[in-house]
Amino acid sequence: MNTINKINKKSLLALSIAGTLVLSFSANAKSVSDSVIKEHRAALEANTDGKGFGPQSPRDIDQGYGTNLRQFGTAPNRSQMNLCNIHFHKNAEHKGGDFTTYAGNGDGKGKNTGYKYNGDLTKAQLKPVRSKICAGKGDPLQSGDTIEVHFVYSSAQVSPGPTLGACLADSTMNPGLRVEGQVIVLANDENALDFKDMAKVATVNGYAQAPNIPSNTGVPIQYLGSTTGPAYNEKASPLQVSWSVRPETAVVDINSVGEWCNDNVFNEDHAHGVRNLVTNPKLLSPIN
Repeated sequence: MNTINKINKKSLLALSIAGTLVLSFSANAKSVSDSVIKEHRAALEANTDGKGFGPQSPRDIDQGYGTNLRQFGTAPNRSQMNLCNIHFHKNAEHKGGDFTTYAGNGDGKGKNTGYKYNGDLTKAQLKPVRSKICAGKGDPLQSGDTIEVHFVYSSAQVSPGPTLGACLADSTMNPGLRVEGQVIVLANDENALDFKDMAKVATVNGYAQAPNIPSNTGVPIQYLGSTTGPAYNEKASPLQVSWSVRPETAVVDINSVGEWCNDNVFNEDHAHGVRNLVTNPKLLSPIN
């Protein structure tokens, strides 16, 4: 039992690391062609067909159709689970709501792809920042950028910490996992929302929580899926995750995001890569 649990934990750590790989990609580099993305999807189909993988993420949250037959229990409400990790991706991994503007195919490895906020910021809010924001992997964020924040919860008795490995415990081999997703657009505006406040960690009724996740960004779209990240462009994630993705984008002060990247319990200092949108109905759960 302990050996299996250690294997699971190592696997989850690998998923976290591989799924967040960000490679060097100069501003002048060209995006890969549509044929590359088509090849990724063909490989994903070939590597999953008939093999019993559960529903995948990310997806278009405005489209509820899916035919994946693998069922697992929906994780409890986050108030009855422990917050274990917070991280974010450059551009939204999910599509829908007010983030449906395609960023392009990117480098084919998760960078410069995904979806952007459809709305507009003021000229003042778009003023470039001089400091390098969340540049731990050499790719700083800038005013006007979109990110998708993942607040990860576990049913295990765990504490907030680095990587998705923080969501496992030796005493719980198969914890329920829930991700609360919030898409954010970064503004050079000290009057916008403070990310440090949004990502604040506190103990509430005995559970580790992020009590300030926005509650005014639309009714969350809930569905059964998986972990994400570009490591799964051509293969399926085996992890089962209950998702809750808000359809409206929050405007956040970019400088507060930078301050959070400089000091947080999760050791997060950069934006993670984006997995291709999953479109194959056989890899999607129905959204009721």
